[in-house]
Amino acid sequence: MDDSKRGILRITEEGKKLLATKPTSLSESVLMQFPKYQAWRKAVSNAAPLPIPAVVEADEDTSPEEAIANGYATLRANLAAELLERIMAKPSGFFEKLVVDLLLAMGYGGSRAEAGTVTKASGDGGIDGVINEDRLGLDAVYVQAKRWEGNVGVGPLREFVGSLSAHKAHKGVFITTSDFAPGAREFINQVSHKIVLINGKRLAELMIDYGVGVSTRETYVLKRADEDYFAEG
Repeated sequence: MDDSKRGILRITEEGKKLLATKPTSLSESVLMQFPKYQAWRKAVSNAAPLPIPAVVEADEDTSPEEAIANGYATLRANLAAELLERIMAKPSGFFEKLVVDLLLAMGYGGSRAEAGTVTKASGDGGIDGVINEDRLGLDAVYVQAKRWEGNVGVGPLREFVGSLSAHKAHKGVFITTSDFAPGAREFINQVSHKIVLINGKRLAELMIDYGVGVSTRETYVLKRADEDYFAEG
């Protein structure tokens, strides 16, 4: 399927050819005949998995409010894992654009036209994006986005710091779909630049919190009796 428009799927030519064979089922062995599906499965298997909290069974000691909170936490963790899987299945350019979209949604700069840019794949000097820290553009934040399969070590971060120095920049955000090695975080704490590290787990949480790549399915409002109202009279 191709995502022709938001909420609309269009069958591809490969899909039409498959349906013409009248398969009895769409099993894994059938889908593995297609290179695109093979590439997607490889990307998903290489992505760093997010820890998903176990579902807490309701018992006599669990209040309805606690049951709702437990269910919400599980649904949120499942959504976060799905977001990372979808990111890994997309081209690298999509991830760089997503990162700038997220920073804009978080309040950096104004609109994409005003504040956020994604640099070219070649000759970017280790910088994937530049975004204004505020609407007036008084300072810029440089961004590096890595769709990484393993933990990011000191090497890529040292290169990022060098790129910031070359651009005479002082602030940066390094975002990865995986995580950072302990030595990498120690290195960032030692440099004079202000650099924020965002791993895959934190990235997915921010996407959910700021509405990037997600849509609201249901909204529930939990209410209780207003003690002040009933205290009157």
